Amino acid sequence: MFQSNHQLTVHTKALSIQDSSALVHVGQNDSSVIASDEMQNGALCKAESIVYNSKKLQDDLQMLGIKIKQHEDNIKFLKTQKNSLDNSILDMQVSLGKYHSSSVPVTENEDLSHKQSEEEIVEHILRHEKSAAGILCQLKTRHGSQASHLPLTKDVLGIVATLGKVDDDNLSRLLSEYLGMETMLAVVCKTCDGVKALETYDKEGLINKCSGLHGLGASIGRALDGRFLVICLENLRPYVGEFVADDPQRRLDLLKPKLSSGESPAGFLGFAVNLIDVDSMNLLCLTTNGHGLRETLFYNLFFRLQVYRTRADMLQALPCISDGALSLDGGMIRTTGVFSLGSREDVDVTFPKSSGMSNIAENYFETEKRIKELKWEKERLLEDMKRERAVLDQAKFSFQIKKQEFVKFLSESSPYATQLMP
Repeated sequence: MFQSNHQLTVHTKALSIQDSSALVHVGQNDSSVIASDEMQNGALCKAESIVYNSKKLQDDLQMLGIKIKQHEDNIKFLKTQKNSLDNSILDMQVSLGKYHSSSVPVTENEDLSHKQSEEEIVEHILRHEKSAAGILCQLKTRHGSQASHLPLTKDVLGIVATLGKVDDDNLSRLLSEYLGMETMLAVVCKTCDGVKALETYDKEGLINKCSGLHGLGASIGRALDGRFLVICLENLRPYVGEFVADDPQRRLDLLKPKLSSGESPAGFLGFAVNLIDVDSMNLLCLTTNGHGLRETLFYNLFFRLQVYRTRADMLQALPCISDGALSLDGGMIRTTGVFSLGSREDVDVTFPKSSGMSNIAENYFETEKRIKELKWEKERLLEDMKRERAVLDQAKFSFQIKKQEFVKFLSESSPYATQLMP
């Protein structure tokens, strides 16, 4: 009996000890689980913090990028407006330049008191008795409009010197000197057939002195001597760009010269090809393709020859000059790097005087007023551009700071990101 009770007591103690050990073991497991959960929760919070801060920095960078683009677009728009104002101002200054050109001091070989009319130019051409131009002018003087119906001359449009007019006698002399006497006396035909009619050849290839212009000269006592130039309009490569809008003279819309600063060079008066006035009947449809004299004859004679008020202005604009330049005080650049120095040549055959000066004088004060208004608008635009550039610079600076902050954040958070990867 005692033995049974003793065994029961021992067994009960053993169970108690086992239960106590089990409780201790269970308590330890719960602590481990809690610690693990806390670690996971901490890691999750850290990950969420990294994602949040990363997204915020990226959003900030994106917003700054949008602001930079907006300010760049604003500056681009303002520049376009400024360029438009510059072109308008320059066009008006060219008009005033024509008016002022007559006030340029007379140089040693000039007599600007005598303005030559078309009739006077023809008289000067007639003095070149043995020239093709002299013979054709003699024919026209004697027979008038009937001369244009002759088989020999029906395709002849005229002589270079008589096909254009210039507002100012000084400019006319400069342009004539630039072209040279041979070109000023050149005969202009519409087609190749007209060129062929002026001179024929025998079987040996020698000139037939009894036909063409040679025969005509001999018949009127003006034997043709030496070579002469003939320009065929249909064989010239015409200007293919745009024309100045709403201009009855159909002037060519050439790109105006610009210095590296973006400004137009001082003293620029225009392109020679646009300073020639052309009779309305010769502005259109002289060739089978519908081209007129300005985009064919005069464009090929002058190309993009620029005209400046003074030599000093012309030399300052050298980086902008590609096809030569003239100045109203006698400066001449034939082409890039080729200067014509020395005294001016006394040219007796020039372009006749046009009547355009009176129209310029009438609108002089209105044009001058409009130029002042446009310059005021330009100053306002420049101020707006200055403000936009300042804001743009600040936005770019903020972008760089934020970018550095983002790069630093990525560098510091990369170890945590590596630990969180499965």
